[in-house]
Formats: sequence, structure tokens, C-alpha cells
Amino acid sequence: MSKSIIAVNAGPRKGWNTDTLIMEAAKGAESAGAVVQKFDLFRLEKYTGCISCFGCKKEKNMGHCICRDGLTPVLDAVREADGLIIGSPNYLSEMTASFRALYERLIFQNLTYNLKTPCCNQHPIPVLLIMTSNAPDDMYRGLVRNYQEVLSRFVGPTEIFVSGDTLQLKDYSKTDWPWTLFNPEAKQLRHETVFPEHCKQVFEMGANLAK
Repeated sequence: MSKSIIAVNAGPRKGWNTDTLIMEAAKGAESAGAVVQKFDLFRLEKYTGCISCFGCKKEKNMGHCICRDGLTPVLDAVREADGLIIGSPNYLSEMTASFRALYERLIFQNLTYNLKTPCCNQHPIPVLLIMTSNAPDDMYRGLVRNYQEVLSRFVGPTEIFVSGDTLQLKDYSKTDWPWTLFNPEAKQLRHETVFPEHCKQVFEMGANLAK
């Protein structure tokens, strides 16, 4: 039977850096025989982060967020999946608010506050976490590693991939204010030379996720 992989884009821009890497990882998973279902968080019905209702702490609901909104289909799909690919751009030194909303709900439903069994997840799955940023590759590795540690504990063994110094615009000269912090030519060159290599790397990581 084919493995089921859930791919989640926590960025708003379809076809750009984060979405492209997620899709390449998904193609890698498909090349290994997996079936991929993709969610774009910015295109779901209204949802929130954890509302601290503690419904998931009742024995009958353990491991299940009981809040019903636009994230419910994503959480349900992840719970039944064989692997998870999730990506987010870096906004102001953090993941997007959409990523955080899913992350809170995904983790908290499995947190028991019990010393002997701190996690109630009975179906751990491998995770590939992707982050894109216009900062250098290594600037936010600590941030991503923190997410890696928590996801590994409460969802399943997590691999990380960071693609930095990304191209944000096709033409920086068309902005209303000069973005002198960046070198547009260098950004474009990196997008044409380095970013394709990143696509190849996440393709392989996606394939390994599905094996």
C-alpha cells in the first residue's frame, strides 16, 4: 500500500521559494511511491492557534484537538499520515503566524503533562521541516533546531532544511522605495545557481521520507 504524505505550505506566496521547495519535496515523496495531499494554510477557512480549552487533555480526546475550524482537516490528515512535509518562510526572525497556529495545535494535543508518558502520540511519523529566509542559511539554524527538537518529541523524527538568501522579488527596482539592503544581481544569481541545488536536496529528502 502506498504511503500517505501530508505537505503543508505555511507561506502565503504560491509558486515562490517556500512553496517551490515543498512541492519538490512532495515530488520526491511521490517518486518513492507515496501519495501526497497538500494544504495551503493561507487558503483555508478561518482558524486560530491553540485556544487553551484543555479538551485534548480529557482521556477520551487524548491526541485529538477538539477545536473545530479550518485547521481540523489538516490535523486529521496528519494524524492518519505516514509522513509530514511542512515549510514556512521566516517572518521577523520567526515562522509565520499560520505555521505557529498549526504548530501549537499539532503539539499541544499530544502533550499530556504526565512525567511518565509526556507524549500520547501513538503514531509517530517522520517530518521534514523547511524554512526559507532572505538572511544567510545559518542565521536561524538555532530557531529551526528548536522546532526540530519539539516536533521530534511530539510528532516524529524530524529533519530540517534551511534555504537562505532567497530571492524575494522578480525585480527589486520596481519597489516604491529602494531596497538598498540587498544586492539584486547577487540575489538573482543565487536564485539561478544555488536554489536549484536546494530543490534537488529537498527532493531527495522527500523521497527518503516516503521510504
